[in-house]
Amino acid sequence: MPMMNELLEKETLAPKVTRYVVRAPDVARFRQAGQFVIVRIAEDGERIPLTIADADREQGTVTLVVQEVGKTTAAMTRLEVGKPILDVVGPLGAPTHIEKLDYVLGVGGGIGIAPLHPICQAFRAAGTHVEAILGARNKDLLILEDWMRRACDQVHVCTDDGSYGEKGFVTHVLERLIGERKPDLVVAIGPLIMMKMVAKVTQPHGLKTMVSLNPVMVDGTGMCGGCRVSVGGKTRFVCVDGPEFDAHQVDYDELLSRQRFYLEQEKQAYQRYVEAVGHGPEECRIRGGQQS
Repeated sequence: MPMMNELLEKETLAPKVTRYVVRAPDVARFRQAGQFVIVRIAEDGERIPLTIADADREQGTVTLVVQEVGKTTAAMTRLEVGKPILDVVGPLGAPTHIEKLDYVLGVGGGIGIAPLHPICQAFRAAGTHVEAILGARNKDLLILEDWMRRACDQVHVCTDDGSYGEKGFVTHVLERLIGERKPDLVVAIGPLIMMKMVAKVTQPHGLKTMVSLNPVMVDGTGMCGGCRVSVGGKTRFVCVDGPEFDAHQVDYDELLSRQRFYLEQEKQAYQRYVEAVGHGPEECRIRGGQQS
């Protein structure tokens, strides 16, 4: 009998970015674009939200693309293929509203390209003309370009340093493209500051724009309130009301402030883990301290 939550594949996509293929048939069967899972890799570990980058219903697998930013994501890179992941709970969150439109433009920055992928897939499957802007600091950090070219009708690539594609930020390419043809919908996923700047570009043009948010999250069911954000002056919970919201209504400054709240503790936990990984598993666990 197949092992639940078995890690089937693991691949490094870029420095500190890893693709995981996990056996999770129920999640694969019911997931829709825009949804996520909550993963826990140890009994005493934290629960982290990870967007479902792809899924195969026939094989019963989901694909997660994870950036190493803290202790838990660092520990994930040490998981062995063929072994189970303790918890993979989902699908969670409200799915993307998919309908046939004339033209949808996706904007993905860095690791945000991964959650953008299934959204572009779904809109194109609905008969929409889909284009995407992919941005990264440099060529080595660009991920999933081939995936996105298969999911979209056209892909535009840019890098901050000009090492690949156009030189500049995604907002530069966005301004040019919407000057040529205005999309029915812009979907932006990436660093908060990138999504904020995309919203500033699209708002004067009256373009409907959605962003997918990824704040601190604990339970993923709306009970803890840790993922609260202000949208249009009202409190919303990303895990149940989102993760997608009207880009022009999000209070980005408040969210940026909340994201930094545990930054120092996260840095300390990550550093302790990195220093400890050369030791045995038990010593590493004890010395690792607070999860992050």
